[in-house]
Amino acid sequence: MTTPENLTFFRAHGDMTNPKAHGDILAGLAGDLATVVKTIQGLLIHDAFGKTLYDNPPRTIASASRETLPVYDRLSQILVRDSDPPLAALAPPDRVVGTCRDFALMLCAMLRHTGTAARVRCGFANYLGGEHYQDHWLTEYWNSAEERWVKVDAQLDAAHIDHLKIDFDPLDVPEFRFIVGHRAWELIRSDAMEAGWFGHGEHRGLWFVRVNTARDLMALCKHEKSPWDDWRAMTEEERALDDRGLAEGDWMADRVRMIETGVLEAGSGLGPI
Repeated sequence: MTTPENLTFFRAHGDMTNPKAHGDILAGLAGDLATVVKTIQGLLIHDAFGKTLYDNPPRTIASASRETLPVYDRLSQILVRDSDPPLAALAPPDRVVGTCRDFALMLCAMLRHTGTAARVRCGFANYLGGEHYQDHWLTEYWNSAEERWVKVDAQLDAAHIDHLKIDFDPLDVPEFRFIVGHRAWELIRSDAMEAGWFGHGEHRGLWFVRVNTARDLMALCKHEKSPWDDWRAMTEEERALDDRGLAEGDWMADRVRMIETGVLEAGSGLGPI
């Protein structure tokens, strides 16, 4: 059972989810979870899938930055588009280009702003095309009625569901369809799964699972952006994990598990990470 302290922590904004001056707009957001998710889908468009899933994507989608921005900055980009009301759905060519992490951050911010404990998670999804588990981000919120954390993929609108043949409810992603970083690490370390099943495109292996274990731990401490996002710059030597690298991966996985179970207070010191 998650401790009340951790639920309180995840109800509060971090630097990346704080809407700041746009808080009044989020405060006026009404509706159930499905409505909130649909609102986000009408504002953002995925940088990769958006090129093929919509007849008329933004003209700049191919050159758009993949940098993850704070929710305040994303909302600022959206609000200059003069929709009425402010968060009304935009046509695909008018939506703001982002990545899966932007969808996750926006949902996390909207849930937190209405008092729901929520957090961004980094891991691997097996429903994005191809045969392996792909690097991915989504949102978790605390369902008080069921006393469990529920995973939500706000990116999966009707176009994604049809294209990817999604056979589950994106508002309650099954555990085996999205595996958080530390769980993937543990499954590989126990020889239950192959390291080559996890990665980003052709970049696969235990070294990448270590990256997402670190990023997931950072996200749980409200550092949804971190130096670990620069994994593309890692050298072959850095990707080859020695005993120290394996021990640090084990430490990070253990740290995430303790936060998940409430043994460790979220946001506490990150140690050698």
